[in-house]
Amino acid sequence: MLLVPLAGCNRGILDPVGPVAAAEKQILINSTAIMLAIIIPTMIATVAIAFWFRRGNTKATYRPDWEYSGAIELVIWAVPVLTIMLLGGITWIGSHDLDPSKPLDSPNKPITVQVVSLDWKWLFIYPDQHVATVNQLVIPAGTPVNFQLTSATVWNTFFVPQMGSMIYTMPNMTTRLNLMADKPGVFEGRSAQFSGDGFPGMEFKVHSLPPQQFAAWAQSTSGSGPALDARTYAQLSQPTSYVKPMTFSNVAPGLFDAIAMQRVPGAAKTPAQPPHNRPAPGAEFGQ
Repeated sequence: MLLVPLAGCNRGILDPVGPVAAAEKQILINSTAIMLAIIIPTMIATVAIAFWFRRGNTKATYRPDWEYSGAIELVIWAVPVLTIMLLGGITWIGSHDLDPSKPLDSPNKPITVQVVSLDWKWLFIYPDQHVATVNQLVIPAGTPVNFQLTSATVWNTFFVPQMGSMIYTMPNMTTRLNLMADKPGVFEGRSAQFSGDGFPGMEFKVHSLPPQQFAAWAQSTSGSGPALDARTYAQLSQPTSYVKPMTFSNVAPGLFDAIAMQRVPGAAKTPAQPPHNRPAPGAEFGQ
């Protein structure tokens, strides 16, 4: 009966659509299996011992002076040691293979998407396609995506459960994440860290398109819609929630770097001046 209401549930991380999420699912399965290999025998042994040493069992030997057994000590210490070794090995291998900044193996050239968390919406900038979107991430299926992420306000967490690996976005910093969707579809994305009153509306859709459709979408988007410049960004950065998806064309060069360095209108903080031998990111905005 429990399966009936659960049949319509979204499996999320247990329904991966890319290599990273698939590897993380396998880690969850392996870790669960290792721990169940300890928990199930322990539960069975608890019931068996209680049953065997019940008051009415005349075959059970009462030994009040017993105090040590080398065999029991071996089992008691060997089992947790083996568990730690197995779980530690899985963690060690997974942490290196699934390093967020590690490029994914693919014959296709990766695309770059620059991600900015705002109050309370997501801004996605495509520097090579010169377009941007809000609360809508469009990617080509079967192509690695190199995410560069920052925050214009407070700490946040970027997470697409079916693609794997959530990662922080932080002001004055840029984090990197490599993901890929291996098939077309529409997937849920969200913020995984509370960031204020508008947090519940900080969600977005990930549209994974065949490469030809993605190219057509990028071309049509670059030819229509408002430009994303300093003035438009200043309006966009105002706190709003449940923002409907929108697109921008002709993104101002260096906008993401300027946001990361808090040098655009709406920035909460101005960092120290950079060395004099190179221009500051976002200098074209007059900051």
